[in-house]
Amino acid sequence: MSFTALELGVVALIFSWSGFVRTGLGFGGAALGLPLMMLVGGSPIDWLPIIGIHLFFFSGIALSKVLKKVDWRYLKSTLPWILPAKLLGVIGLINLPADVMTVIVYLITSFYAFTWILDRPIRSQKNWVDNLLLFLGGYISGTSLTGAPLIVAVYMRHIVKEQLRNTLFVLWIFLVAIKMSAFIVVGVYIDWRFALMLIPAAAIGHYVGLKAHDKIMENNDRFKRWIGGVLLSVCAIGFIRLFII
Repeated sequence: MSFTALELGVVALIFSWSGFVRTGLGFGGAALGLPLMMLVGGSPIDWLPIIGIHLFFFSGIALSKVLKKVDWRYLKSTLPWILPAKLLGVIGLINLPADVMTVIVYLITSFYAFTWILDRPIRSQKNWVDNLLLFLGGYISGTSLTGAPLIVAVYMRHIVKEQLRNTLFVLWIFLVAIKMSAFIVVGVYIDWRFALMLIPAAAIGHYVGLKAHDKIMENNDRFKRWIGGVLLSVCAIGFIRLFII
């Protein structure tokens, strides 16, 4: 991918935003950042390796001193549902055409946006629904790294608030490790230099997100409604560019 100076500035802002969301909410950096990145240029397969590198880096930093505040028992119990679906999703990502993957990302993001705008959060009250959401979340995470809201809907019901974000960070590291390994095996181009160049921008968002986490959690519904409206607009623009322009 090649960008003008203005486009690089926009990309830096998007990655700063993605870092803010990742640490502010504990999830959603890819789900709320990838649609914006694709408006600037490229397809999911271009951006996902860069997002993966950043997730490794920043999640590792966030976890370095809080590994004791991870619900390892519940995390291990969910991996048999998530990991096989993750592998299937990665296979789909590698084999499907770029335009198809772009449409999938916009459709998934639009679905999340509607649930947030209408204040209809994804909830589960039964074990079989939990397992279904975990499987779907793993599969979507494999295709686009945007399956977090489905997995979070389950984890929120079983993990105490103080351990939720840290447990999710550990899970994201597992899932991204699978995706990055698959990219390397099949020869997907990974722009390490571009990823490293964007770390300072993402670091600003990461730092602000850490400071704002508690405040965001207090106003979670309002924050998500606002974000949902923005995401829906972004997806509409993306569909127009893809099918009309």
